[in-house]
Amino acid sequence: MSDNTNPFASEDITPPFNDEWVAKRRVADTIRQLTEALTTSSPSVDEMHAIADTLQTAAEGFRGSPRIFGRHAWAETKEHGSYGQISHELNPLTGWSNPIAPPLNCWIEGERAFGTCECGWAYEGPPGSVHGGMVAAIFDQFLGMAQQLGGQPGMTGYLHLDYHRRTPLNMPLRLEGWLVEIERRKTVMRGEMRAGGELTASCECLFVQPRGGLASLRSLKTAED
Repeated sequence: MSDNTNPFASEDITPPFNDEWVAKRRVADTIRQLTEALTTSSPSVDEMHAIADTLQTAAEGFRGSPRIFGRHAWAETKEHGSYGQISHELNPLTGWSNPIAPPLNCWIEGERAFGTCECGWAYEGPPGSVHGGMVAAIFDQFLGMAQQLGGQPGMTGYLHLDYHRRTPLNMPLRLEGWLVEIERRKTVMRGEMRAGGELTASCECLFVQPRGGLASLRSLKTAED
């Protein structure tokens, strides 16, 4: 088990909390590979139906296993790591065990936040370019993490994004973020995204801390509750 409870303390990818997350990361990575292959290959119809049958069997196996809905529920078991560690695995942008995440790697150095990720063909918007909505989502997550610089994490109030040029697929993207100001429960952050050293997008985000802090929030009810 890893005793590194802060997944944003350095550029190094935080090791999995236990063997369960080792296996889950492996499954997630395989699904990412499958997604990339699905969006870039053209096997025969019969082959695709056969693959779908195999995947359906695997999905049914997962659904038949014990289920835990929501990161708070995962943390409450005391068996899967802290809430921060679990978020590092399941977050839809940074989760190493979440196959829809690129994933985005984020960390803090001094008074700046940094991040890296690479988006493959599954994230294509304009030809050969990352979908603009994905760029916005990356900034939302990245600057949300960077709020640690201000010490009062909140929820997104607005996100103002400037697209300077298209963001290329299959190229390492580098992000940098910094604190602009804090006013009562409001925190303003700014950030930039670069590919090959060129600025592709910049962003300003306002985050508002809920009354009582994020810890006061409760999960919304779902069909599984």
